[in-house]
Amino acid sequence: MGLLLTDYPPWLVLVVASVGNVLGSVANWFLGRGIERFRGRRWFPASPAALERAEGWYRRYGRWSLLLAWAPIIGDPLTVVAGVLRETFLVFLLLVSIAKIGRYLVLAAATLGFG
Repeated sequence: MGLLLTDYPPWLVLVVASVGNVLGSVANWFLGRGIERFRGRRWFPASPAALERAEGWYRRYGRWSLLLAWAPIIGDPLTVVAGVLRETFLVFLLLVSIAKIGRYLVLAAATLGFG
């Protein structure tokens, strides 16, 4: 968000940052869609227990938890689990876009002193 303090138009910085961040989450969703077939392998990055906990959390709080996709540490795992649990792509895209764009709007307002 440091680019907001340069001569770049703020709208352009927000659009590029938001699109890039949403596309990263879309990549996570696709990874989640295909990763389940490797669940039992020794090199799989998550233990079966950890994956079951993440799935249980997502099932408990549902698709609305994707509004936390902006958050560090938990955002990326949420988007992967949404893919594993076959969340509808359009619903996923809408909720993640709201979260990511909202975060950048708040950061821009704080950076530019609108808030």
